[in-house]
Amino acid sequence: MTASFPASFCAIDFGTSNSAIAIPAGAGRMRLVELEPGQLTMPTAVFYFAEGRHDADGPPRAFGRAAIAAYVEGTDGRLMRSMKSILGSGLIEQTTDVGGGRGAKYFDILAGYLKRLRQSALAAGAAAPLNKAVLGRPVFFVDGEPERDAAAQRSLEAAARAVGFEEVHFQFEPIAAAFDYESQIDSERIVLVADIGGGTSDFSVVRVGPERMQRLDRRDDILANHGVHIAGTDFDRHIELAGILREFGYRSFGPERAGAPAREVPSGIYFDLATWHLINTVYSPARVAELRQMKSFYGNPLHHQRLMTVLEERLGHELAGRAEAAKIAVSGGGDTVIDLAAVETGLQIALGERVAVEALDGDIGRIVAAGRETVAQAGLRPEQIDALYFTGGSTGLRLLAERIAADYPRAAQVRGDRFASVATGLGLHAARLFAR
Repeated sequence: MTASFPASFCAIDFGTSNSAIAIPAGAGRMRLVELEPGQLTMPTAVFYFAEGRHDADGPPRAFGRAAIAAYVEGTDGRLMRSMKSILGSGLIEQTTDVGGGRGAKYFDILAGYLKRLRQSALAAGAAAPLNKAVLGRPVFFVDGEPERDAAAQRSLEAAARAVGFEEVHFQFEPIAAAFDYESQIDSERIVLVADIGGGTSDFSVVRVGPERMQRLDRRDDILANHGVHIAGTDFDRHIELAGILREFGYRSFGPERAGAPAREVPSGIYFDLATWHLINTVYSPARVAELRQMKSFYGNPLHHQRLMTVLEERLGHELAGRAEAAKIAVSGGGDTVIDLAAVETGLQIALGERVAVEALDGDIGRIVAAGRETVAQAGLRPEQIDALYFTGGSTGLRLLAERIAADYPRAAQVRGDRFASVATGLGLHAARLFAR
């Protein structure tokens, strides 16, 4: 490999929940770009403001954490997330309402986000014109439908070309995630990559080794791939329901009436409060008025009072954030205290690991089963797995990692960067590809 990079290139991890971009750092190295202050990853989110003037790029927008903040604050507009899921669907060429009587094609929304990543790389010192890129892709954009899967990659490539990338290559995300481990071993290994993020838990059985490192086409090294749509956001929801919302009336009962047994308080409001993208729906005047009239449904008036405080002061995302923080606090074992003074002075809720374990047990069981299924699809036995490679933000949950590892007692456990393994691996691939 040459000591410098004459070409202008980058590597992009366009993720369902978060994205990152790597650029050359000289001497054969790559570095991740700081996309937001102090952050090497940025939420894959765009917020279209209902008000404001168009510019050359279209309606006024915010990206990443600023986009999420605008949505949480109740700004009039439209939040777009999980844009990756649009690939391979008929939606990609359709136009959607983004507020203020404006419309935007899904393709343009996706391309606009990629353009923001490219602009960030150029601002961080990438060499102009930055016209070559490696993009990550899942093993399957669309399961079991090869034509739609191929269409998804074509759409992503077209979006990349539309924002200035003239040469576009792809690498499989699980292979990219395993590159770091591959560079450290001296013989061929079979690795189960567990990539567990915010929305999905994906498993891949991959073959890695020093003799394979320089191969640009690694498709044959992916022996199996499988996943489930259960991950970090589901964990947060269950923690909020079990550890926080019981103090707001979830699973509580109303008063006995005329000798009839007490009835459970309706739970729909709590499920919506614990589901991130539904939280803003509970603030509608009609729904707040309806719930205000339900005080008599509650056996404990304090529960209803706290619930109304959350609705009237729009504290739903505050509770969701506290649930996520509590999950992280107990992820390594032990207990934590959730401070809810924003709702009620002095209100604190203790969350123990046992409660968290019980709340997450069902989800973790399904994730572990997905790992077993992946190994079976590869035609292998658990003892034939040489290493487990953990990546993705949710692999920091100790219980989850332990439950997965228990099925593969002979496998070495390797932890990559939970948030940037794929982007780092894609950067390594880009350097090999473009610095030849």
